Amino acid sequence: MATKTPKSVKKKKLGNYPHTMVVFSITLALLVIGLFGMLLIHAGKLSEIVKESIEMQVYLDRNLTEVQRVRLQKTLAAKEYIAYKQDTAQVRYVSKEEGAKAFLDNTGEDFMAFLGDNPLRDAFALKIEAEHSTSAELKSIKSDLESIDGVYEVQYVESLIESINSNIKKISLLLIGFAAILLVVVIILINNTIKLALYSQRFLIRSMQLVGATSFFIQRPFLNRAAWQGIMSGIIASVLLFALMQYAYSEITELQLLRDQEQMFILMIGLVVIGCIIGFLSSYRAIRKYLRMSLDELY
Repeated sequence: MATKTPKSVKKKKLGNYPHTMVVFSITLALLVIGLFGMLLIHAGKLSEIVKESIEMQVYLDRNLTEVQRVRLQKTLAAKEYIAYKQDTAQVRYVSKEEGAKAFLDNTGEDFMAFLGDNPLRDAFALKIEAEHSTSAELKSIKSDLESIDGVYEVQYVESLIESINSNIKKISLLLIGFAAILLVVVIILINNTIKLALYSQRFLIRSMQLVGATSFFIQRPFLNRAAWQGIMSGIIASVLLFALMQYAYSEITELQLLRDQEQMFILMIGLVVIGCIIGFLSSYRAIRKYLRMSLDELY
């Protein structure tokens, strides 16, 4: 009679638990965080653009010479609160003739026809950096500009600034609140995923304890594996996020204006770090739990 060859039984190794399922779950959780982080970055960039699009009108004294005007323009451009675009100070000269033409184009009324003269003043239109766009700072900037020789008056739409700042503050607080809740949910999901994955290893952990293995010896392979799974999940989530960004930018070209490469790079690095830390800590807590359980509690 032919003897049956016994099937080889694959031994369980310490720290050997479902790898793909854990990485997939952590990747999805981190991708959700990444998408929300991308929303926050684009919202922040949009608020900067909105704030810097508002102009301050600096009206000049009459009869300034060309030399005085150029000197005044350089003085304004040197102010630390002036916005820059591609190394160019956002200081635009608007002559009184241009002002009259703009008024005619907007209203259709030619006031010079019945006044016989142009009562407008030459002016500079200034754009202020977003970080200096609070109501208090704008009032301070207005006082500073009006103290410069050759400046007659400074005007800006104060009520509009206050409304924009108030709305941006409310939206920012709302988004930060959602981000905090989302982060807690993701941490719980990753923690439960790793805890379930380690559940299959609970008897092996107890066996290692019974043969005299130290807690550090038992924990080390689990912690190493969890850290690498977190790093791998963070990298995969970052790659998927980058691919989604590129697709969105190609489909909606206006989104290019909100792109912030530096912030996105920090977000992607953050996903890797978060994945590693949460994976490590979740694994550590789960192992410590099983190490302290009695044999009856393991069943």
